Amino acid sequence: MSVSELSVSAQNYLKVVWSLQEWSDAPVTATIVAERLQLRLSTVSEGIRKLADQGLLEHARYGSISLTAEGRAHALAMIRRHRLLETFLVEVLHYGWDEVHDEAENLEHSVSDLMVERIDALLGHPERDPHGDPIPSAAGEVSIPQAVLLSSLDVGARVVVERISDSDPELLKYFAAKGVTVGARLEIDESDPYSESLVLSVVDAAPGADIAIAPQFALGPVAARAVWVTSA
Repeated sequence: MSVSELSVSAQNYLKVVWSLQEWSDAPVTATIVAERLQLRLSTVSEGIRKLADQGLLEHARYGSISLTAEGRAHALAMIRRHRLLETFLVEVLHYGWDEVHDEAENLEHSVSDLMVERIDALLGHPERDPHGDPIPSAAGEVSIPQAVLLSSLDVGARVVVERISDSDPELLKYFAAKGVTVGARLEIDESDPYSESLVLSVVDAAPGADIAIAPQFALGPVAARAVWVTSA
């Protein structure tokens, strides 16, 4: 069965469950899903029960939620649609990376499987979207970088930006203005004692980036937890 045959609600539930566990080891609960979807907990609990009855989710009463093999395949199909659409909007229609999330959210439920594959071919089969999130293959394979949160590293570390959360468009604009984009090389500098800020320098801009590298700047805790990196 194609993911297109599922309801929009089912598509959203499965995609959110995958997204919540993609970059975190924390258990996925109905409460967290409700917060992400901005729905009442009672509504989400009923939706999860129906998907469990369909064999797409596993959910112990009051416990964590996980995807079955079939549910995982559908979730990855939706993730693939979303991230290919974001990439298409940026690379072909020249949207800003802060503008594409909501557009892709709307379009992903309408495009056909054929259109998704045509977009993939047109883009040259990209492996990651503009924010660094991996794009699953048509076969449902996905390779997630072994990245860590920028906020977890110490002074002196040199890193490469692998992924940036797209949950806050204004934060994405700020990152872009500072040169903090996927592929950029950063160094963590000394910050003031007792400060919660992370002081950074951009050592090298991302390949192909047409921006001026900002001087040393600080990121607060929320911003530092929105960036995933690997060692340079």
